[in-house]
Amino acid sequence: MTSIAFIGLGNMGAPMCRHLIKAGHSVSGFDQSAEKRHALAEMGGRAADTLQDAVASAACVMTMLPTGRHVREVYEGPGGVLEHAPGGALLIDSSTIDVESARAVSTAAGAAGFTMVDAPVSGAVPAAEAGRLTFMVGGTAEGYARAVPVLEAMGHRFFHVGEIGAGQALKICNNMMTGISMVAISEVFTLAGQLGLDMKTVYDVMVGSSGNCWALEHYCPVPGPLPSSPANRDYAPGFTGHMMLKDMRLSQQAAANASAATPLAGAAAAVYQMLVANGHGDRDFSYVFKMISGR
Repeated sequence: MTSIAFIGLGNMGAPMCRHLIKAGHSVSGFDQSAEKRHALAEMGGRAADTLQDAVASAACVMTMLPTGRHVREVYEGPGGVLEHAPGGALLIDSSTIDVESARAVSTAAGAAGFTMVDAPVSGAVPAAEAGRLTFMVGGTAEGYARAVPVLEAMGHRFFHVGEIGAGQALKICNNMMTGISMVAISEVFTLAGQLGLDMKTVYDVMVGSSGNCWALEHYCPVPGPLPSSPANRDYAPGFTGHMMLKDMRLSQQAAANASAATPLAGAAAAVYQMLVANGHGDRDFSYVFKMISGR
């Protein structure tokens, strides 16, 4: 059993905590929302009133936060993790943030005597609920080896992808692919409908053909063909439009920094910007089909 402090108890953090508790770990959690802290207590964790209280006796600190700014504030800011966590604690950041922030926080953590890894996840809320996340871990071999016994409670695939920041880099590339794919799928189904094709038939043929991809197979944006997809729950989010726009913007920031040409990602980012601007950012990102199809 490991004493774990978990900072960020939102749509991803809460189910991750549930699996950590189920695996026998002792979890102290903090979130600015009192309601989310109460929910942690209901599932058997300890709700801390402050970040400092949460991390005071933790052997491992995990974070799942919205942006690089939040991550830097939680770790490096006054009263933050680096100031209050026990010396030698393992630090795991599973947020999806820019590579530069991940590297800066890790450098500060190392200078303060901590081992830190960036370990963003793939699978969104459904995989978090099922305990089947994929973790992309950046950091030293020692940090990866220390992190895996903790991550095993929440996931089923773990990859040591390189030095610190590499986890974030791979996550950005992965979500860039997913974001582009969903726009392409939405255009395809729009065309198929206008050509008079049956949506279920289109789905059944394509998932077994060269057009198949993860976004189609698991997140089909058209109501009907895939009962488990958000499209059949009025696009209740597994992964919101706001979050996809954030990740597409991260991809464009990374591309600019690396002088990489990503015209399709740039166009997809603009589509998600329109989705959010039209007031649909809280729906699942697959709602982009409704916008593209005019439905």
